[in-house]
Amino acid sequence: MNVKKIATLKKDVAPYEKIDIRSSIIQIVNTIGPLFILWYVAYLSLSISYFLTMPILIVAAGFMVRTFILFHDCCHQSFFKSRTANDIVGTLTGVLTLVPYQQWKYTHTVHHATSGNLDKRGTGDMWVLTVDEYMASPLWRKIAYRVYRNPFIMLCIGPIAVFLIEYRFNRKGAKRKERLNLYLTNILIVALYVFLVWLIGWKAFVMIQGPIFFLAGLLGIWLFYVQHQFEQSYFENDDEWSFVQAAVEGSSYYKLPKLLQWITGNIGFHHVHHLSPRVPNYNLEKAHNAAVPLQKATTITLKTSLKSLSYRLWDEESKNFVSFKDVKHFLRKNGTIENNKVQYEKADVRFARKTN
Repeated sequence: MNVKKIATLKKDVAPYEKIDIRSSIIQIVNTIGPLFILWYVAYLSLSISYFLTMPILIVAAGFMVRTFILFHDCCHQSFFKSRTANDIVGTLTGVLTLVPYQQWKYTHTVHHATSGNLDKRGTGDMWVLTVDEYMASPLWRKIAYRVYRNPFIMLCIGPIAVFLIEYRFNRKGAKRKERLNLYLTNILIVALYVFLVWLIGWKAFVMIQGPIFFLAGLLGIWLFYVQHQFEQSYFENDDEWSFVQAAVEGSSYYKLPKLLQWITGNIGFHHVHHLSPRVPNYNLEKAHNAAVPLQKATTITLKTSLKSLSYRLWDEESKNFVSFKDVKHFLRKNGTIENNKVQYEKADVRFARKTN
């Protein structure tokens, strides 16, 4: 994409970066309000039948996901014009979604600045190895990677590992403001949960909050995963990496039914969001429709998105995601690949293969 096209694209999207306070307040009312009401109705339904409770909890989980979208916009300073208002609402919605506001704000900002950059992976994104990196890995890393990329582990164990455990601790190198915000978030979560347990009992609390948390966490991880893990995504080394191309080509347009689009706060227009994080969620579809190049982004649907579960490694030669089975088939067909002079380029995940 040349400089002229990039400038035109940014110009087309710019008008939709404006924040409408009225729309933001309405979203708080029609998101947080129903979440609280559904929680209470679920509690009342326990005295009738848990079979009646479960559908209510599923809907409540959807509103929990939508609450996270409001939190997400606050992190990008795209929900309110006031930074203080974004920080307050972001912290409070972070308590509801079990996510520390300042920590997630930092890692997610890094994710936006490095998405698709093979030389700057590791903060705020999914663990992705290239085919060559995987082949050059010691056995323990291959096993760890296979476990991490397993759909059951990612979607069923992931919510517990990430939201309940990882987000309860400060990351290495966190500054004072970020550390204090995490402590505050943890204290408020404990206070809220202790109050609810005191109010309705621990069994009722677990029966309601457990499924809501699990389903919302599963959906959240799935949305984050699927919108960057599609076959012809975008990954390049730093010297060839482009922010705009990473946004438009490395983020998908997840075309969802209107109801699910609303529940997920238009996050399916992920290519628009990555191009301009300052566009509020309620303007993402408008921006998509206003810029023709954005309409050419890779489109996935509920049905086609399921294919992404088989994508495991990035193939730098074909510029595609491939499965472990694809790599195994290639090895059987072509014989053992010799990785001569394999060495780490980065201490954590970056490798290189040099052949004579």
